[in-house]
Amino acid sequence: MINILVADDDKNTRLLMKAILEAEHYHVFTAEDGQQALELLDREHIDLVVLDIMMPNMDGYEFTATLRENNNTLPILMVSAKQQPEDKHRGFLVGTDDYITKPIDEEEMLLRIKALLRRAKIVSDRRIVIGDVVLDYDSFTVSRPGQVQELPQKEFLLLYKLLSYPGKIFTRIQLMDEIWGMDCETGWETVTVHVGRLRKRFEGWGEFSVESVRGLGYKAVKKE
Repeated sequence: MINILVADDDKNTRLLMKAILEAEHYHVFTAEDGQQALELLDREHIDLVVLDIMMPNMDGYEFTATLRENNNTLPILMVSAKQQPEDKHRGFLVGTDDYITKPIDEEEMLLRIKALLRRAKIVSDRRIVIGDVVLDYDSFTVSRPGQVQELPQKEFLLLYKLLSYPGKIFTRIQLMDEIWGMDCETGWETVTVHVGRLRKRFEGWGEFSVESVRGLGYKAVKKE
């Protein structure tokens, strides 16, 4: 069972969140502030944190910063009444993975939680599985029964990034910055070249495709 920690200083909010999450068969722990949440993390295995920002003793920003400074990559979803762009920016700068505002849309929160858990599993396993196809991060290989392709590093990282977020559109500049680095002197046309190579390499593989989105960039589509 997946363990989720809800940290919020409002008792009614904690009870509501607990009820929503337990209805989806998650096991829920609660804490009244960031300090209690940290103490609970020392005792229990937690898969994801749903975190309020404005709490006594240790607020959500400080809690998140503390985890990230200790190289803890636990997925964090900030849920806050603070709706200004600067509040969201600060949340992402200290290391939250996602941010939604109150009053919450229950369905949206659950969808975001599922997405975060899925990405965390990909990072943990270092593998993406699509039907019979396996992308193995440690060997830079893409395989299916009877066939293994070892990719050049940049090609593999590009495909792995796109398939980690199927359906999500990435601009060429986003992909360039993440895969090649912001200081790379190569132009974004490199992304186009590598996408072309991937398409040719996996032509005829029906499990996935890399598609162009006119005027925007690229996305991966899974076809399980």
